[in-house]
Amino acid sequence: MKIKEVLNALEQFAPLPLQESWDNAGLQVGLTEAEVSGALLCLDVTERIVDEAVSRGCNLVVSHHPLLFRGLKTISDLTDVQRTVTKAIQKGVCVVSMHTNMDNAAGGVNFKMAEKLGLVNTGFMGQQKSAQAPDGTTVAGGSGVIGELPEAMEAHRFVQQVKETFGVACAHCNELLKRPIRRVAVCGGAGDFLLDEAIAAGADAFITGEMHYHQYFGHEQKVQICVIGHYQSEQFTAEVFRDIIGRACPEVRTEIAETCTNPICYL
Repeated sequence: MKIKEVLNALEQFAPLPLQESWDNAGLQVGLTEAEVSGALLCLDVTERIVDEAVSRGCNLVVSHHPLLFRGLKTISDLTDVQRTVTKAIQKGVCVVSMHTNMDNAAGGVNFKMAEKLGLVNTGFMGQQKSAQAPDGTTVAGGSGVIGELPEAMEAHRFVQQVKETFGVACAHCNELLKRPIRRVAVCGGAGDFLLDEAIAAGADAFITGEMHYHQYFGHEQKVQICVIGHYQSEQFTAEVFRDIIGRACPEVRTEIAETCTNPICYL
């Protein structure tokens, strides 16, 4: 099976037109006519990720965050991105990224977060749109996801469950809500732009990866804010990639990266 067939399967699930205008999802580096030997699935693309792909016999890397956000005027060894591009070309590794199109797609990153939390009756929240997939079908998309816990929980127990689910030692929260939490909104990565939408949608809690300091003010007892870290909120994206490729291209070997690319150290 050729790399382009895997790329087509990913774009069938999350068409590129679902991405935000500032994004650069899709093919990043490499030749898609090559036969795929294996796909390494990850959040970020670094030199160590390319090394891991080579060591595990994979000539395809599928990442969430694009390696190339902006155009390169030089390909040398001046920056980490340039070095990674150079290494990928030298090693014959193709790099494909599914970013905000995978955030926005039905069943994508935000739905995976909701699944991990055990939310039911899930649906889109925030701006909704649709896009045409390569086969001509229409795929729905939305900025965030909202759903319900099977049973209402006290705020402190809810926060503890979120921490355990996403493997974080500490979460950034506003004051604990004094009413039970049942309706939960989620947005992976930097999702603070959806806070007001979550409140308007009746969410008792809002979970995201990043939020600006001043946005914590003024929402006391309106909604339980729970910010868990950008990397942590999107860490299960590789599982989404694995499931898509497994269904559409079952003969392709997939490997979830063992390299942790989180650049933030917790000391």
